[in-house]
Amino acid sequence: MSSQTQRPRAIFLDIDGTYADHGLAPQAHVDAVRTARKLGHLVFVCTGRPLSMVPAHILAAGFDGTITGAGARVEVGGDVLRDARFEPELAASIVETLDAHGASYILEAPEALYGRTGVDLRLREVLGPIFAGRPQHDGVLSTDVDPLEDILGPMQYSDDLRATSYAKISCFDSPVPLTRLMETFGPGVGLIPSSLSALGDRAGEIYMAGTHKAVGIQVVEARLGLDRADIVAIGDSANDIEMLEYAGVGIAVEGGHPAVLAVADRTTAAPAGDGVALAFAELGLLG
Repeated sequence: MSSQTQRPRAIFLDIDGTYADHGLAPQAHVDAVRTARKLGHLVFVCTGRPLSMVPAHILAAGFDGTITGAGARVEVGGDVLRDARFEPELAASIVETLDAHGASYILEAPEALYGRTGVDLRLREVLGPIFAGRPQHDGVLSTDVDPLEDILGPMQYSDDLRATSYAKISCFDSPVPLTRLMETFGPGVGLIPSSLSALGDRAGEIYMAGTHKAVGIQVVEARLGLDRADIVAIGDSANDIEMLEYAGVGIAVEGGHPAVLAVADRTTAAPAGDGVALAFAELGLLG
């Protein structure tokens, strides 16, 4: 038996484009998570999605904890260890700016998603064609899972969102490039490209500067007394850069964001090629 199989690891998995593709997780990924945990390894979800947008069918494989909102919220063993949100004054200012420029966006919080009245119609127009080409997997998940419902299901609507408490914003359609709007927000706000690259510079994720997935991993590391060398992270998007840099072993999904590939120690296949399962096997996590 190799030292890799003898030494318990803590694996942090991005969801979209890594563990699942447009909301569908291959059976091989589900099996890999369950097998690794049975062998004593820890496996965590580490996603940019808020908890409210992580459906039960994604969590069905069984995980030791969740890092959601790209590090804003951390939960381990039922205990919430971190729940960071924008300060109210800044939160209101960002909303006012997006509204003034006619942007379509979603405010993300652990308990719900928040959008302006009618934003669901724009979401269907913009995202419908993208999700229509989603893959079909023959795993435990039904092929009729609608990834758009992961967004619309937890949505709450209002004509005025300035008083809303949230951790992150997903902007999917802005008439003004978001990079230009960022100049008005100040140093406490960051921007990364949308994981849906087809949306271009009119889309992106607006987040609290200094909050990223590696911050969430550090919270778990401190709580459980993990050794950084035993941390494995797998991801594909711009919000995975910090966690791959931080992990003892950082694995990028082939075809992922160039900056993610640049910091990775190794690569693995996309969900259609059972990449998470392949990576687990290569690391000796499956016995």
